[in-house]
Amino acid sequence: MNDIAPPMLDVRDLHAFYGKSHILQGVSFNVKEGEIVSLLGRNGVGRSTTALAIMGTVECHGSVKFRGTELIGRPPHEIARAGLGIVVENRDVFPTLTVRQNLIMGQKDTRNEGRWTIEDMFEMFPNLRERADIDAGFLSGGEQQMLTMCRTLMGDPDLVIIDEPTEGLAPKIVAQVASMLEEISRRGVSILLVEQKLTIALKISQRIYVMGHGRVVFEGVPDDLNRDESIRKEWLEV
Repeated sequence: MNDIAPPMLDVRDLHAFYGKSHILQGVSFNVKEGEIVSLLGRNGVGRSTTALAIMGTVECHGSVKFRGTELIGRPPHEIARAGLGIVVENRDVFPTLTVRQNLIMGQKDTRNEGRWTIEDMFEMFPNLRERADIDAGFLSGGEQQMLTMCRTLMGDPDLVIIDEPTEGLAPKIVAQVASMLEEISRRGVSILLVEQKLTIALKISQRIYVMGHGRVVFEGVPDDLNRDESIRKEWLEV
């Protein structure tokens, strides 16, 4: 990772509204090539809105640049084709398609193999191999979360935004998700991890941003956040 190189994703002074509610109030942060960056904060502070704004599904203004190209105003499909992927919180699988069919649906180009294959997905999550020919609607919540992440990776993004991947999962599955995130990073994919829980973020992130009331209130490395008890108490702990 080159600290001198410009950020892969550069978000500057991002504002977003839902009706008259001013949700994002000048959010700025960046993700460099090969980094895992976590965006932390309590529910309702605008973390998920930030992710959706980057992907072009929420009306916003400010600047979102990906490899120097401005994304604001571009439709979501163009943003995806530029090399960004998102794993949304609601585990949005195709319930009447099998696990294998869901994975195939994630491919941008079925003629050219990207970084990831269906076999890669099955190796990381053996549960999915066992259920490869079962309709996704019959999977457990944890299995649907695995499938959603794997389907996004099948599109071969260069940067993936992952929103609350461990929400409601059993500890064993949380450990699998953490291992998968580290494997994604090892394969050269940058990650913006949107999380509420500190544990996984502190373990795998190179840098951390904390949001509060629609803005960034802290930026630093995991050790900085570990040392800053006042930030944790005011903006993260329940």
